[in-house]
Formats: sequence, structure tokens, C-alpha cells
Amino acid sequence: MVPKKGGLFTTELETTLYVPEGTGPFPIAVINHGKANGDPRFQARYKPLGAVRFFLSRGYAVVVPMRQGFSKSTGSYIGGGCNIESNGREQAGDVAAVLDHVVAQPWADKSRIVVVGQSHGGWTTLAFGTLHYPGVKGLIDFAGGLRQENCVAWQNGLIGAAGTYGKETRTPSLWFYGDNDSYFPPFAWKGMHESYVASGGRAKLVAFGTFGGDSHAMFGSPAGAPIWQPEVASFLREIGLPDQPLPEFARYAVAARPPASGFAPLDAIDRVPDQSAASLGGYRVFLTKTSPRAFAANAQGGWGSAWGGDDPMGRAMDNCARKSTAGECHLYAVDDKVVWNPTP
Repeated sequence: MVPKKGGLFTTELETTLYVPEGTGPFPIAVINHGKANGDPRFQARYKPLGAVRFFLSRGYAVVVPMRQGFSKSTGSYIGGGCNIESNGREQAGDVAAVLDHVVAQPWADKSRIVVVGQSHGGWTTLAFGTLHYPGVKGLIDFAGGLRQENCVAWQNGLIGAAGTYGKETRTPSLWFYGDNDSYFPPFAWKGMHESYVASGGRAKLVAFGTFGGDSHAMFGSPAGAPIWQPEVASFLREIGLPDQPLPEFARYAVAARPPASGFAPLDAIDRVPDQSAASLGGYRVFLTKTSPRAFAANAQGGWGSAWGGDDPMGRAMDNCARKSTAGECHLYAVDDKVVWNPTP
């Protein structure tokens, strides 16, 4: 919990830190969350594990703050009514407060910072650029904005506010938007980018077309990695930040899917190493899920599964380890293949 002092009250901001092993100092990547429907207090703590692993494997410390009124952060969400420009600036202040805490840590390289955001977090990132925070070398916006359908001409509000942010920002930025975004139609994000650049902002737009059923979800989907990761690596290189995985941090990278082992057909439930009722029930559920999915097992008893989201293989292994009392967990099945290799 990071304190943000203001007037008579101090707000506590729930913040997740992912710091590589070692003494550092490590460059810093901040990843800002979006805004789900409903009460922000019920929004889960943001864990963008795929992006976290991308940066960790390159030697970054990753900071994921929950802004005021979200999840376990205290205070109340400040929406600013229909003033979307003010909304972004309020959110950016929380990010600055968390960074003030982070850059004071001995492991942090306060001269090398990149700020990233998804959806409302992307909008927060663009607003944060107006603060000229020391050490920030680049901004990365994934489908940034805030849908305010109760506000008249709310898309035009985004376009106008983006122009104001661009006028006040000199930090280079990278933007990602898709054609089938359920939140922001192409005319809105194209208008935002044009307004931002026309006002003096430096922004490269990656318009990647359609993505699945909703391009708004590209950043959080494992299938989106081939779209954004090469572009982000190139951008990091251009702004003088580490862009390639480093051997000493290889353990943080998302593992490649192991090859099929031929041990058993995918639906052969009688071959699952842990034959307990709980394990077999869990495997039956796993078979009903769509990829990405993973099932891990322990030959001495224990199992775990995960699907969707970031790094299901790593999550399945973690879930299995929590249920095991002896021996080691290994991946049994990933997506539509059994990958289990029995030990002699």
C-alpha cells in the first residue's frame, strides 16, 4: 500500500511490484489498469502477467498500481463527470504518487522509466505524459480512452482532450488500436491520434485491424503478443531502453508450449497421473475449456489447471504446486495436446 498525501487525508494505493532477483538498479515499467463496469471498489487487482513477464525477462522492475477507489485502494474514484480531460489528469496523479515511492527504492533506476496502460489505463498514461515526470522515456497506450455513453458527444470529448494532452507532452508514445474495438470506433481513435499529433504530440499509431471478437482485448490476450511485443521492443530500442530478453532473466519469460509427447490421447482420462476424484473432475472441466488452457499434474498426487488470460501454463503449475504435498508437478496437457513425459 503506497501512501498518497493530499490535504488532510492520505490515500493508500494498492500496488503490485514485480522485481527481478538481484540488486539492480532496474529500469521501471509501470502498467496502468482499465475500468470495468460497476463499482470500482469491486474491481479485482490487476495482474497483466503476460506483459509483466515481457518486461521482467528484459530486466525491468514492473509496477502495477490500483488507482484511488479501485480494488483495495482507499478513497473514492474521481470521475470528473463528462470532463474526460480532468478525469485523466486525476488518474495520472495517482500514478505519479506511486512512482514517487518506487524511484526512492534502491533497486529502481529512476532515470529509465516507461509507462504503459490499457483502456482507461491507456488514457491515464496519455494524461500522465503532461506531467513531464523525470526519467520517463516513453508512453505506451493500448486502446486508451473511457466510454461515457451518458455524456453528449463523448467521442468528440476524447478527441479534444487528446489534443490538449498532445500539446502539453513531449515524451514519445506508441498507440495500439483495432478496428473492431467494442469501446472506441475507428473514427474516435483515429481522431484522437490526429488531434494529439496536430497539437505537437509525438505518437506512432499501430492500427492492427480486427482481432478476435473484440480488438479492445488484444493486450490481455496471449494471441495478441505477436502483434504488440515486436512493436513495443522496437519502441523501447528507439527510446534507449532495454528491448531484448536477457539470459540472466530468462526464467521470467513466458515458456514456449512443450511438444506433444504421445503419452496418451487428450480425452483418455484414465491416463491422468493423479487419479483422485478431484483431479479427474478438474481434468473433465479442463477438457470443456477453449485454448489457451493447461493442466498440470503430480504423479504422487496433485493437480492444477488454468485457461484464458495470461500464461495459463504457469498458472496451472502454480495451482498444482499448492495442492501437492510431495514430488514435483509437470505439465500434462496444453491446449489440445498431451505433453506429459513420464519419468523412468
